[in-house]
Amino acid sequence: MTPSDPTLGLDYKLAFDLAPVGLVLSRRRMIVDCNQHVCDMFGASREQLVGQSFRVLYPSADEYERTGARIAPILNTHGHYADDRVMRRFGGRLQGETFWCHVTGRALNRDDPHEAGIWSFEDLSSRRPVKAELTAREREVAAHLMDGLTSKEIGRVLAISHRTVEIYRARLMRKYKASTTADLVHKLMAG
Repeated sequence: MTPSDPTLGLDYKLAFDLAPVGLVLSRRRMIVDCNQHVCDMFGASREQLVGQSFRVLYPSADEYERTGARIAPILNTHGHYADDRVMRRFGGRLQGETFWCHVTGRALNRDDPHEAGIWSFEDLSSRRPVKAELTAREREVAAHLMDGLTSKEIGRVLAISHRTVEIYRARLMRKYKASTTADLVHKLMAG
């Protein structure tokens, strides 16, 4: 480092801890470290989260497993992944509450994407509250509908038939009292 080095005196650990977005370092889908923003978002202390599987932040074991299987090939190919998904608060007064969260991740080794990674979490609940009780699969279909995917595209992503996707979309439309898919997406985005 030279005196003109712009990184001179910067504390990267402090920057990680105080970042205005939730950050997690992971290894084999386990939380190795997290910043205060993640702790606040999920209602837990760092001590409660470090060493835990990401599973504790998902509404169900099924969603945790399916998400891990779905993102691995994308991380392997592109090295990064992003989506909106429903997560579950870990503790505090809101323990068990589900909320929409934007998750972005980068694999540190594309050949083994779950080996290690860096993940950011953004709580979307103020813009998109979870109002209807949804099943795990309904949440996945809803997230992809909000991304603008068709039933066939969602079916390919989730490895189910497009007809099955249409059944889940119809259930979502009933729950949200939507008359069209566009109306459903609007209501999902509004909460």
